[in-house]
Amino acid sequence: MREFSVPPMVEVSDATNLTDAPFARAAERPGTIVLRRRNEAGTAWRAVTARDFAAEVTRVAKGLVAAGIEPGDRVALMSRTRYEWTVLDYAIWAAGAVAVPIYETSSAEQIQWIVGDSGARAVFAETAAHRAAIEGVRDALPDLAHLWGIDDGGADAVAALGAGLGDEVVEERRRSRTAGDVATLVYTSGTTGRPKGCELTHGNLVSTARNAIQGAISEVAVDGSSTLLFLPLAHVFARLIEVACVEGGIVLGHSDIAGLLPDLATFRPTFLLAVPRVFEKVYNGAEQKAAADGKGKIFRAAADTAIAYSQALDSGGPGLALKARHRVFDVLVYRKLRAAVGGRVQYAVSGGAALGERLGHFFRGVGITILEGYGLTETTAPASVNRPTAIRIGTVGRPIPGVTVRIADDGEVLIKGVNILRGYWNNPSATEESLADGWFHTGDLGSLDADGYLAITGRKKEILVTAAGKNVAPAPLEDRLRASPLISQCLVVGDGRKFISALITLDEEALGPWKRQHGRPDAMTVDELRRDPALIAEIDAAVAGANASVSHAEAIKKYEILGVDFTEEAGHMTPSLKVRRHVVMKDFADEIDAIYS
Repeated sequence: MREFSVPPMVEVSDATNLTDAPFARAAERPGTIVLRRRNEAGTAWRAVTARDFAAEVTRVAKGLVAAGIEPGDRVALMSRTRYEWTVLDYAIWAAGAVAVPIYETSSAEQIQWIVGDSGARAVFAETAAHRAAIEGVRDALPDLAHLWGIDDGGADAVAALGAGLGDEVVEERRRSRTAGDVATLVYTSGTTGRPKGCELTHGNLVSTARNAIQGAISEVAVDGSSTLLFLPLAHVFARLIEVACVEGGIVLGHSDIAGLLPDLATFRPTFLLAVPRVFEKVYNGAEQKAAADGKGKIFRAAADTAIAYSQALDSGGPGLALKARHRVFDVLVYRKLRAAVGGRVQYAVSGGAALGERLGHFFRGVGITILEGYGLTETTAPASVNRPTAIRIGTVGRPIPGVTVRIADDGEVLIKGVNILRGYWNNPSATEESLADGWFHTGDLGSLDADGYLAITGRKKEILVTAAGKNVAPAPLEDRLRASPLISQCLVVGDGRKFISALITLDEEALGPWKRQHGRPDAMTVDELRRDPALIAEIDAAVAGANASVSHAEAIKKYEILGVDFTEEAGHMTPSLKVRRHVVMKDFADEIDAIYS
């Protein structure tokens, strides 16, 4: 058993809550820019001062009070990431209520479960389609009293309800909340069953954010820093960053995947956060574009140089020849990649899954240091993270201040600290099981080195045991395979079977350039391509590369390329892009059986 603890750098009093920071800043430095939002035409960014933000939050909070929302009531938010989400989030907290995020892509069944289980009294829903989905299940939601829109100016309509109330009503409400009160119910992604509502308190969010800013990523959160948030705010990772920006005075903007590239060019953030799949897409897209333009050899040389340069930083520094090559490729390749994310990004925070050492070294060599971290909904996002001055690529860093990490005798990662949830909503048995002995049992397997750096090696419940009794962790193989430009997703299987195999899906964005490079017609379908000998040869090479990292008994012996991708719409992926293993295993049972027959 190994354990590593980092004492808190910031102590949070029992009276603290999430609304303290924005209202204190509005009173002390009202003209400070705290957010930027798109103008009405969507062509530029408009500054939002601390005074403006607090006033807007107050208006909506008064409306919630006037609508009958009481302290502790749950109010759900169903929307993509946008400026209004942050206003509504803080307005709900200022009214003394509990915010319940819902992914914009949620099905009617998921909406019904989250709204019903939380007992939400009101819902803000972004689009007409979202509102229609909620109306469709409203008969099963007896506690739901209000359904307000966002696109149709619902926040203004709510604010109008409280026009006759004084600001002191909100002041009293927001001060009624303490660090121990629940601030939000964040429902887990549901990779293994029905989502559970994680009770995260005001203290969890404030203390985790402040300790992360001052102790874990202090080099990132400096004067003048800013970020463009595009991950779903329904996910705890983006939510914690939202809170950290408000707590730390970091200028916050909002975007989405569809409009990300033009928004990055105009917003020009200093740091980003993303899941590994986003970084894989950036790398693979750049590689495919270079190949299509006849510059594939240059890109590969540039990539190898960036990786070697980054690796050299950890072992005495790059030599003169490597520095010279790096300067050449900086002009030819790296500057263009940095310009694509606005030209000012120095750091990116990655979480949600393993990034992989190759990608980590590539981006650091390009000039964008990816700080890989680890956490769960139950840990208010971060439990550990690499920091710029203490980075160890291939690990998820050391515990953030205020957190202790322990590796149990069976290899499970246990966590204790300021970030641990209060419990699961309406689920005492799950609370008791997960918080046994005062430690949160993550279900992940990992190791701690002597310096306190944590490495995640797999999921405890996803360990495959072959018919020969060999224990195999699928995650390392899956992570390596997803690094291939042609591969979108994969699932390693073999529990109780004679050998390990895999289901592989193709990345449709990468197939277009590949077809042009190999003289294949544009009309060629995924189903046709998966049988193409040249493509199979590339997948063979990717599988061989992944197998090189494991023993013979753990290696993938056979695989099947599927004619469809795993999608959220089909139920194969969570909104945070994790594969729902049990759903894929069920839906593709015939394909798995065929591998072993």
